[in-house]
Amino acid sequence: MKIIKAEKIIKVVADLCLKANYVLRRDILHKLKLVYSQEKNSRARKALGAIIENARIAAKEKLAICQDTGLPIVFIELGQDIRITGDLKKAVLKGIEQGYKKGNFRESIINDPIARGKSGYRGAVIHTDIVKGDKLKITVLPKGFGCENKSQFKMLNPTAGEDEVKKFIIQAVKTAGPDACPPYVVGVGIGGSSDYAGFLAKVALLKNINAKRSKLEQDLEKEIGKSGIGPMGLGGKVTCLAVKIESFPTHIAGLPVAVNISCHALRSASARL
Repeated sequence: MKIIKAEKIIKVVADLCLKANYVLRRDILHKLKLVYSQEKNSRARKALGAIIENARIAAKEKLAICQDTGLPIVFIELGQDIRITGDLKKAVLKGIEQGYKKGNFRESIINDPIARGKSGYRGAVIHTDIVKGDKLKITVLPKGFGCENKSQFKMLNPTAGEDEVKKFIIQAVKTAGPDACPPYVVGVGIGGSSDYAGFLAKVALLKNINAKRSKLEQDLEKEIGKSGIGPMGLGGKVTCLAVKIESFPTHIAGLPVAVNISCHALRSASARL
């Protein structure tokens, strides 16, 4: 049986926090450069150029891509043939704290969502999946709340067709408007239960946005592009870099649909142990 020490996990998580916040994902940067070369609207093109330059400086100078370094969402794929020496959850939380302190990132996490109080570094949402084998994969997704606040969820009638699903997703993006720093990546979760659809929408944001897209994803990207919101709300044709969809079996009496919007600074980093 493979043994992994908690101390190793702490270091890996801390490093992932730094990498995710300093270095924009390769697929996102590639798409930004592509749409920049295609954009004709001068104001939109200028905004895209500034976004790309910001990413370059952040990586070079080891500065946060965005001042909102988010609520860390951690995805763990834990091989069933692995033994962790120590407390896995505590190790992840300690790694988050160490990484965010080392990067001098903003202290954005509060313990009491109602009373609020003093914010700090410690805290993360952790999703753990038990898988076959003896590998451990950890992914850190720092989710800023300018775009997280634009999340939407709806329980559609089970008789709703694809057109109703598309209408809800498109309206969610239009409602977000320019407020969540477009161009967006739109994560969509369809199926499961109410809570699981929201989880699926987050998982969708981890997918390579340049990978093969379904017809539904392509149709949604096209329709969202017609909104005219554009980069940072300045117009142009690029409101959405990609729509990524994750689906799951659901009950015959329901059709859960969740939309999780990410700003242009969609950040995540992964490591395998």
